[in-house]
Amino acid sequence: MAESLLIRDVPSKLKNWIETEREQAMLSQREYVISVLEKAYNSKAAPTLFDAPQHPEPTSTTGTPFTFIDLFAGIGGLRLALERVGGRSVFSSEWDKYAQKTYRAWYGEVPEGDIRKVKIADIPDHDILAAGFPCQPFSIAGVSKKNSLGRPHGFKDATQGTLFFHLATIIEAKRPPVLLLENVKNLRSHEKGRTWEVIRSTLEAMNYTVFAEVIDAAAWVPQHRERVFIVGFDKGVFGDAPPFRYPVPPGGKRPKLRDILDPNPPDRYTLTDHLWKYLQKYAETHRLKGNGFGYGLANLDGVTRTLSARYYKDGSEVLIPQEGKNPRRLTPREAQRLMGFPDHLSVVVSDTQAYRQFGNAVVPLVAEAVAKQISAVLSWQLARAKNGCVFKGRFGKSR
Repeated sequence: MAESLLIRDVPSKLKNWIETEREQAMLSQREYVISVLEKAYNSKAAPTLFDAPQHPEPTSTTGTPFTFIDLFAGIGGLRLALERVGGRSVFSSEWDKYAQKTYRAWYGEVPEGDIRKVKIADIPDHDILAAGFPCQPFSIAGVSKKNSLGRPHGFKDATQGTLFFHLATIIEAKRPPVLLLENVKNLRSHEKGRTWEVIRSTLEAMNYTVFAEVIDAAAWVPQHRERVFIVGFDKGVFGDAPPFRYPVPPGGKRPKLRDILDPNPPDRYTLTDHLWKYLQKYAETHRLKGNGFGYGLANLDGVTRTLSARYYKDGSEVLIPQEGKNPRRLTPREAQRLMGFPDHLSVVVSDTQAYRQFGNAVVPLVAEAVAKQISAVLSWQLARAKNGCVFKGRFGKSR
């Protein structure tokens, strides 16, 4: 039976429009209306049901315009960054239905599902291929967990590790002039460097100049989060020595954790006595064994540990101290801020799914800093191109 409308005496054509929009967004009627009202409240603007998508800021009008695709998109951290420097998305793909729900609310489109089921011919031509390909096969936590379960990891993981090779197939077929890939720091040390060597050599064999750098997000957000950003330039377009440089971390005052905390968080985020005692006992057991496993009680004037996708389980890696109380978890909104996503983007999923999404996300501010450096190379290429075209395809066809 259909839900009863939350607001009475709404014209039928508007009621039908609401039903269509909330079905496309995979939201209940209540969730859709509340997401619109919350957006209006956060922006201090008059409420409207016609404001989707929720773009964080206007797209940049500076630099060289370009198109991009967003693969393994998650909640669009790379997309947000590329749009801020003048990019326009022409295709996105993300298999997780809850991440799709957030992506739809934020960007006004539902990404395609499993990229392996998308015909490569159906992927539009593009200037930059952006992809945060699955990191669990290479992450420290992912490797440890799979070892304990006797399961393969890295490229031996048939469900995730081999997705890089599917990505390579797309790159070879579409020949994007620029690549922007993101993964965990451990990617470069996994299997004593052999995993990274396979990735690097695969891209270089396809005639790309490859750059790779581990960047800590702590200069942009109050979180110690090291990720490797891989940038590739097609030698057929940019030559053998494109003038790309990774960004220098911003100077000045570093962000502090207390700056992103809510003054009056709901009590439900405070740890129960049972869970708090368990985490303390667990930490002490591992301390006696000489290892560092345990909870992380955050310094409010510093940065946190890395927020992970498992944060929903017990919040142990980032606990907020409270005077006269047990510590508490971050709220989903605080987790959003810790990752650098703007406040007015609505959380449209459950707490559990929100923690998973933010824990898996790319920090947009870091990605934006890298994207600005890519944009500088695009401008350099435009200035030196004799035919006035920035990019040139394999068959002499301008992009």
